Amino acid sequence: MGQDLFDEDLFERCTDGVLVGWTFTDCTVRGGDLPGLDTRQSLFSACTFANTDLTGSVHDGSAFTNCTFAGTNLATVRFVGCKLTGSDLSGARLLAIEVEGGDWSWTNLRQCDFRGRSLTGVRLAAADLDGAVLIGADLTGADLEGANLRHADLSGADLRGARIDRAVFDDADLTGTKVDLALAVALARSRGAEVDLTG
Repeated sequence: MGQDLFDEDLFERCTDGVLVGWTFTDCTVRGGDLPGLDTRQSLFSACTFANTDLTGSVHDGSAFTNCTFAGTNLATVRFVGCKLTGSDLSGARLLAIEVEGGDWSWTNLRQCDFRGRSLTGVRLAAADLDGAVLIGADLTGADLEGANLRHADLSGADLRGARIDRAVFDDADLTGTKVDLALAVALARSRGAEVDLTG
């Protein structure tokens, strides 16, 4: 059965202001005022962050798997090598979020705003990015295999070196998107074109 957690429950478990090596399963963090709550190598599994303020927090090697961030403020949050597989961030505020590597496969990122952000090398396999705003985003080397990018705005984004096997780009805005030759061919084929590279 789930457990309710409040800001004092989390802060009292911190060591020098950092939540290190803790595991939380099927918990609900209710309206927590947690700006600056840093985590390291901690696991949150199937947890709900309901209207929680995590502004400016840093998460290093932590995992937030199958979590929900409805109404959560993740502005200026920094995720370093974190695992967010299966999590739903579609209702979160992501202003100036920083993502350094990590596994964000199977995440719900529908209509999320990543404009101008770096997602270099992030694993986004099978992520749902329908309607996401990725204007000017850096997706170099990202793994977008099987990702849903329908209606996404990728104008001015950098996709060079990204993996897009089975990714769906229907009605996506690719105006000014930077791609390399291999990606250009893959994009063309994903839209049904027959590409002849024999010269």
